[in-house]
Amino acid sequence: MTAILDRPLVEVRNVRHFYGKSAESNLLVLDDVDLTLFDNEIVGLLGRSGSGKSTLLRSIAGLLTPTGGSVAFPAPATTVSMVFQSFALFPWLTVQQNVEVGLEAKRVPAAERRKRALAAIDLIGLDGFENAYPKELSGGMRQRVGLARALVVDPSILLMDEPFSALDVLTAETLRTDLLDLWSEGRMPIKSILMVTHNIEEAVLMCDRILVFSSNPGRVVAEIKVDLPQPRNRQEPAFRALVEDIYVRMTKKAAPGEARDGLFPGTGISMVLPRVSTNTLAGLMEAIAAPPYSGKADLPQLARELQYEADELFPIAEVLQLLRFAELEGGDLRLLPPAFRYAEAEVDQRKQLFAQQLLNYVPLVAHVRRVLDDRASHQAPARRFRDELEDHMSEEYADQTIRSVVQWGRYAEVYAFDETADLFTLDNPT
Repeated sequence: MTAILDRPLVEVRNVRHFYGKSAESNLLVLDDVDLTLFDNEIVGLLGRSGSGKSTLLRSIAGLLTPTGGSVAFPAPATTVSMVFQSFALFPWLTVQQNVEVGLEAKRVPAAERRKRALAAIDLIGLDGFENAYPKELSGGMRQRVGLARALVVDPSILLMDEPFSALDVLTAETLRTDLLDLWSEGRMPIKSILMVTHNIEEAVLMCDRILVFSSNPGRVVAEIKVDLPQPRNRQEPAFRALVEDIYVRMTKKAAPGEARDGLFPGTGISMVLPRVSTNTLAGLMEAIAAPPYSGKADLPQLARELQYEADELFPIAEVLQLLRFAELEGGDLRLLPPAFRYAEAEVDQRKQLFAQQLLNYVPLVAHVRRVLDDRASHQAPARRFRDELEDHMSEEYADQTIRSVVQWGRYAEVYAFDETADLFTLDNPT
């Protein structure tokens, strides 16, 4: 559908949000974000995990108060309703009772609640399941209940936070199609939809406009208008070209002098690292080194053929880039000479090569090893390094980063780690 550019439904201006108690924590989640939502459009917020998309959505829903900036609803009597990734149903209530919850909170009389709930249940395709409990439903059916609960209160705006990501591929596709059909036929009592996704194809399939977010902190780095008619065909050249363009934008390197927005905020030992296993890294290097890629792969093609979502593929690709096994640019992943040597090597040679790349290019791994080498006991508690990291990042990110360097360093035999004692050690100190 084409947006009608009159009075906006939502205006977000200069929104900033800090993780933690105050701005002094330096854990900036959103930075100077602007967004305008008009009548009769579906807008997607697209970005990687940790880019602040859900934080922005919750700020618009009134579930969070941003640290700075404003969220305004210029149109009179604008209301919002939200669909969550995790379904968020009450397990002790039936389908009908779950759908009626919002109406009950608004003190709608019981007879009217029942009438509206049954109409919403019928609309989203669950007629006959009014008295079923959530545990009796499939994931797709539970998400339909969540959708009915959001629609029954007649909101102006439907907010959706990765509504299909917890579903299997076929169920998600069915629900997307049904939702688009209801939208295009004007059968839903809403004016606009604002949805969070990390799935590039999903955004192109559903949205009229896409706002692409950088990460750490989240900023809007591109606004893309999708001029493809509905229903959209994933195999059409124009569709594939737009998907490719978004991959290129999301893998573009920062220009000289620009801050690096991406997966690894911070510098030196304060770099936040994702959880990517060495088996996954090895598998991707082996796949790209072999035909038909022969060392260079187009990311959209790679995602389709290996059945990765973009949010799963980007961290793997960027860890390979961090370790100088690959270069990521323009939507392509190109292996560097160490990756070819790794793919052809035996197990012990692989470990030695991985250790060399770790010590050269992951400062925290080199830091842990230096501390262990310098101590007579050749031991150091992991808490010591977590405390250092928490000066620069949240406890969650610090724990994630430590877990990553533990797994990578163990595999490469740079150091050992005692899980019970939470202790880094050297097995064979030199």
